[in-house]
Amino acid sequence: MGKQENKIAVGYLRVSSKGQIRGHGFERQRDEIRRYAKKHGYKIIEWYKEAYTGTEQDRPEFLRMVEDMLSNGCRTIIIECMDRFGRRSMVSEQLLALLIRKDITMISAMTGQNVTEDVQDENDPWKKFIVQMQNNIAELDKRLLVHKLRKAREAKRAKTGRCEGRKPYGCCPEEEETIKRMRQLYRKKPGEERLSCHRIAKILNKEKRPTRKGGPWQGPQVQQILKRLKLAK
Repeated sequence: MGKQENKIAVGYLRVSSKGQIRGHGFERQRDEIRRYAKKHGYKIIEWYKEAYTGTEQDRPEFLRMVEDMLSNGCRTIIIECMDRFGRRSMVSEQLLALLIRKDITMISAMTGQNVTEDVQDENDPWKKFIVQMQNNIAELDKRLLVHKLRKAREAKRAKTGRCEGRKPYGCCPEEEETIKRMRQLYRKKPGEERLSCHRIAKILNKEKRPTRKGGPWQGPQVQQILKRLKLAK
């Protein structure tokens, strides 16, 4: 009979602040996880080191780990102990609920406890809470994503004044002269009718002023830009 293949797992290492990175916390946790993995036939395929505390938004390595596991087929996380996983019960409960929803097992190397299995035990007082969390976790996922995207948009908007989509024509320095010319052509002269957008497009083409893509101007394009500049009605 051939030798049984190792089960695969990942190791999650965590200290509660960046200042603890230089200490022996990661090394101690790694050794404990390795001892458990060797004894129980697990092969550690990846290590994830976290130096943050707080909520899911503050744990980029945890979220990266879960994302990786959903694509690489690994479904077991080994930690040193629950104390290293999280000191705040609400945060730990949220993270455990997320793992349960994704069908990921978490084991404590120090106690040998299958944490995600035990919290679902019918005789355990956590069960009702975990069921509630699983019902609400989809919204939590969405809220976290929305929060992350909103923060990114707000930061970019504060820096540039705009964040969604392509920059409108006229934002690039080389386009400023054409915008200036459009304004000039659209301005109504005394005793004359205002030039139409189609007429302005023909003049721009005759003056060899290309669009952003290098093609000829069309009336609707000119009209759209003038409306954005609050000139055309």
